[in-house]
Amino acid sequence: MKRDSRLSGVLHVLLHMAEQDGPVTSEVLAKAMDTHPVVVRRVMAGLREQGLVRSEKGHGGGWTIARPLDGITLRDIYGALGGPSLLAMGHRTEAPGCLVEQAVNAALGRAFHDAEALLLARFGEVTLAMLSADFHARMTARPQGPKEIDHG
Repeated sequence: MKRDSRLSGVLHVLLHMAEQDGPVTSEVLAKAMDTHPVVVRRVMAGLREQGLVRSEKGHGGGWTIARPLDGITLRDIYGALGGPSLLAMGHRTEAPGCLVEQAVNAALGRAFHDAEALLLARFGEVTLAMLSADFHARMTARPQGPKEIDHG
């Protein structure tokens, strides 16, 4: 089963953007993410609609982060992506009239709901500023010291 890595990818892009002094083009971001600029523009458009990024057209234009890093949580970004499924598991629905299936699905449904609520709450506690601070701590701790950002 293929995992949905959009949240991870968007966080990666936003942290690259946070390291820049000005707007970053879709082409530069696509190169950092090893994808096509159209994919970047599509994802960034959803973030723009939620007020997380802004875009500037023309020469010297590109994408910038619209709010302070400590004002953007993982939950904000997750929501801007449309709230994709958090869990890969689901219910069996082949025999909806089966009482065993109903009992199993009820128990799993409660567990899935609780797990998703816990994960979303944690997403609300983690900001881009926290991720940026972790990145900078890792760069400083490297044996060779700080240097340009790894793109991968």
